[in-house]
Amino acid sequence: MKVFIFTGPTLRAEEARAELDGVYLPPVQQGDVYRAAMEKPAAIGIIDGFFEHVPAVWHKEILWALSEGIHVFGAASMGALRAAELVSFGMEGVGAIFEDFQRGVLEDDDEVAVAHASAEDHWKPLSEAMVNVRATLAAARNALVVSEDTRAALERLAKSLFYVERVWPTVLNRAAREGLPVAELEALKAWLPEGRVDAKRADAVALLRTIRARMEAGLGPKETRFPFQHTDAWEEARRRAGRQPLRYAANPLEGVASEALLDELRLRGGLKEARRSSMARALAVEEARRLGREPGAEELHATEAALLHERQLTPETFKRWKSEQYVDDVSRLLRDESHVRWVETLFEPDVLRHLADHLRLTGEYGALVQRAKDKEEVLAEAGLSAPRLEDAGITEGALWAWYFEEHQGRMVPSPLHQAARDEGFPDIDSMRRAALRELCYVLAKAGEAA
Repeated sequence: MKVFIFTGPTLRAEEARAELDGVYLPPVQQGDVYRAAMEKPAAIGIIDGFFEHVPAVWHKEILWALSEGIHVFGAASMGALRAAELVSFGMEGVGAIFEDFQRGVLEDDDEVAVAHASAEDHWKPLSEAMVNVRATLAAARNALVVSEDTRAALERLAKSLFYVERVWPTVLNRAAREGLPVAELEALKAWLPEGRVDAKRADAVALLRTIRARMEAGLGPKETRFPFQHTDAWEEARRRAGRQPLRYAANPLEGVASEALLDELRLRGGLKEARRSSMARALAVEEARRLGREPGAEELHATEAALLHERQLTPETFKRWKSEQYVDDVSRLLRDESHVRWVETLFEPDVLRHLADHLRLTGEYGALVQRAKDKEEVLAEAGLSAPRLEDAGITEGALWAWYFEEHQGRMVPSPLHQAARDEGFPDIDSMRRAALRELCYVLAKAGEAA
């Protein structure tokens, strides 16, 4: 079962993986939960999320994920806020910060907001969350580092700061200017490196452990008791969200840095073709998702069988192939591949309609048309427009040997009916007719040359 976790400054993905094997994503923003839910995970965990500069995660997309049978957990930061707001609808909150928001002890977003670095710097926090300040000051008071009066004064001072400016040096400097006891401030400064409490991190770890325990116990589909309202506003928002890909914390080009992989394609001269094929795949998968298509077990099995046949793989060599190709989620790969094959069938008339223009742009159309015309004329003149095996003086086995081994330069495939479909023929008879016409044409042209 797959789990998606949105995290960032509260807990680095590298640390989180030690607690829970999941797909780790950057801090959540508007549309991300919808896009993650489209991947059909068993659960989604929200730790960090954006508060400003980009739109925050919708309540509605979380409700939609719940209505789709996906468990949604929240803790520590944005996750705690949304869980407190949506707990009555089935979102599950974890940790002391969530509980304080739910009880109304905490109300402001700035209690959990922090300034942070970019993804390249692993979302490193650049300021201190107010909930961490409160927890740290409470621990300092309990350790007799500061008095209750000093604790309360420091807490009030920290709360008055804009969240971006809320760092310990600023808090202590302001406190000194306001005349708080110098000895206590010095003692607190010396105590902080070892005594600082990271309440957000503790709750984030608790969320991961909760999800892990629930998964190990057997996490069935989420059951909800509210009717999800498909409003026009939601449908428009869903369409906008669906146009964007899911943002991964790690590069989606697994196994190597994306730029290095792209360089290898560029050096081979294969990037343009690969991008075109990738675009077609992306459009097919998104169309299938837009239509709400979900392949069943039988179809996925058939897709896997077709893939093994096309790649000439056995179940054993398929395991090695997955390792060599860095496939860590074969279920997703097969699901997307089944979508692609279904969309190919659905859009076959449109594909054929655009095929001529594609061939014109690749410079192949003229030569293909001329060869097709010449073949018709040569075969008609020889009375071989619809040749039989005996007309070519060949057995069926010899025909297939010539067609595949000599003409295409590969082994005769088995079974032939699958090979016919792979070649784009409706059946073996159609492939036999085309192969016979090609053989007769080649022989006739060779005779002309002689």
